[in-house]
Amino acid sequence: MSAPGRYAIPADRARVEETIDRSRFIATVGHAPTVEDAKAFVAAVSAEFAGATHNCWAYVVGPPGDTSRVGMSDDGEPHGTAGRPMLHVLVHSDVGDVVAVVTRYYGGVKLGKGGLVRAYSGGVKHALEALPTRELVATSVFDLELDYALLETVRHTLPDFEVTVLSETFGERVVIRIKIPDEHIRTFTEAAAGLTSGTARLTQVPLESAHPETGEDR
Repeated sequence: MSAPGRYAIPADRARVEETIDRSRFIATVGHAPTVEDAKAFVAAVSAEFAGATHNCWAYVVGPPGDTSRVGMSDDGEPHGTAGRPMLHVLVHSDVGDVVAVVTRYYGGVKLGKGGLVRAYSGGVKHALEALPTRELVATSVFDLELDYALLETVRHTLPDFEVTVLSETFGERVVIRIKIPDEHIRTFTEAAAGLTSGTARLTQVPLESAHPETGEDR
């Protein structure tokens, strides 16, 4: 199970195809870090298969199991036979920020509601099995201000919290701009306070103010 703030996301897109009772099903899955990205992915695949009978879709934006930003469509198939089964597979997968489109070219044989549910959910399952993934780590950027005498002591502890140093500014005190996984913020704050006897100051940097290489890995 992924740690809080970490989960698998698509590293690329994957596509699988199968024929069921003469109907051609093409399942395409990809990365959807935002709802807008998910909708754009659906639009692109639907345009690619503009002549298909149906382009049904579902997406989950956020960590696996999170249903706060989801969407689905049966795209003309009987209600509940395509989009909802597809969404169910995505929600219960180990992948977040993911969108799926299952394209159908009707072959003249009706599959029935049960057959459609199996075809659409199965297509998403097969595509997820073929999907390359990478780990997303939610991070934040902070400025850590401290006295020169404490610099090396604090530097040596940074790897313990997976901290990346983005820059160092030397003035009356040292200001280190760091990127840190969100899951370590509390413990690092406590450690920094202990190491510096409470003299260090940690200030979060708004994402829009951070260096382009900083910010959340999303």
